[in-house]
Amino acid sequence: MKKIYFNELENYFEKEVELQGFVDNIRDLQYVQFVILRDGTDKVQVTIEKNEENASLVETISNLPLESTVKMQGLLKESPKVKLRGMEFLPTSIEVLSRSKEELPIDIKKKDAALRETRLDYRFLDLRREDNHLFFQCETLFEHALREYCIKHGFMEIHTPKIAAGAAESGAEVFKIDYFGEEACLSQSPQFYKQMAMAAGFNKVFEIGPAFRAENSHTSYHATEINMADIEISWISSLDEVMDMEEAWLKYAISKVNETYGEKIKELFGVELVDTTIAIPRVTFEEAKEILKEKCHFVGERAEDFERQEEKLLCEYAKKEYGSDFIFVTNFPFAARPFYHMLEENGVTKSYDLLFRGVEITTGAQREHRVDKLIDQMKEKQIDPASLEFYSDFFRYGCPPHGGFAIGIARVMMQLFEIDNIREATFIYRGPTRLKP
Repeated sequence: MKKIYFNELENYFEKEVELQGFVDNIRDLQYVQFVILRDGTDKVQVTIEKNEENASLVETISNLPLESTVKMQGLLKESPKVKLRGMEFLPTSIEVLSRSKEELPIDIKKKDAALRETRLDYRFLDLRREDNHLFFQCETLFEHALREYCIKHGFMEIHTPKIAAGAAESGAEVFKIDYFGEEACLSQSPQFYKQMAMAAGFNKVFEIGPAFRAENSHTSYHATEINMADIEISWISSLDEVMDMEEAWLKYAISKVNETYGEKIKELFGVELVDTTIAIPRVTFEEAKEILKEKCHFVGERAEDFERQEEKLLCEYAKKEYGSDFIFVTNFPFAARPFYHMLEENGVTKSYDLLFRGVEITTGAQREHRVDKLIDQMKEKQIDPASLEFYSDFFRYGCPPHGGFAIGIARVMMQLFEIDNIREATFIYRGPTRLKP
């Protein structure tokens, strides 16, 4: 028989069908049993009258632990009196596909009944909750929309190596591995290879894939293995073109999620996704520091970058002044940026961070494509140009002006859904103290 998912059941009233799912709940009353089945797309009520004809069915259900999986055959009826979707399923046969243990290690119906770390230990059970199913359906659509936007606008999708000879970002820690007797590392960014694509004349490229950061960070928004979306575009004349592209790209994807799942997100998460009609404000780093001092009455200790509290206050300012959940901050000092960011005449970088509800989700920049200046900037950062000769070679034979950015998918999703920890926004989280499951 054709596999029928529960969200399709409205098409099968008064028909004999086969259902397969998890046993979500059982109400065993004097004259009837009610069983709720769940398959990840929806739920349905199974009704079993306690009579001689159904004796074997009743016995099966009476001895069945919750979260077991079953296959049932029977008649689907439209029943307006049934609160759950106005339908009920009357089984003629029940096959137990797998039996669950009587006691679950966590309560999958009450998220807060167990500590987060315990739930992560049993992530396969934790993920059975309806809100988690919705979250990852939304993430699927979000990634699809990002890719769809790129393809509609003439981008090529690339797949860069995840085994690299060295770090792509100065100052970032890497996971070192033995590569047939030679030291290598897991890629922390496709940055160098995105730029190689620009030198190859690919014009516009994107990649959605893993990146690895060996940072011993125990914050609510860091992970050691992350899923990144990267963009690089050629023939630009200003940093604004990069920001324009990211703003349109993100708004397109968020709108798609909102159109499809907005009401369900309100129901299960109690949040509304951002208003994509509002332009994202843009301020320079210098202006942002002045806003923090004059409007927010806060002066951070880091003169060349932001502290977390400053990012939070800037987002509160953007919301109050512009109605925006986002804010672009541009022209960071060179001391806080990688060597390959292009410099303005005054020495600040043609770069930006995109802040979203208190957290930085993107670093973007116009890149330095002139090899002589690139090497000078390596030296200024005390990087030996010989160690990155393979990279500087990309620019020795003609390379268009270009720029790009990257975002962490889980971090964006975390902020969209107002989830307080990236561990909840990652299918299987990896951090400094977590290597299982």
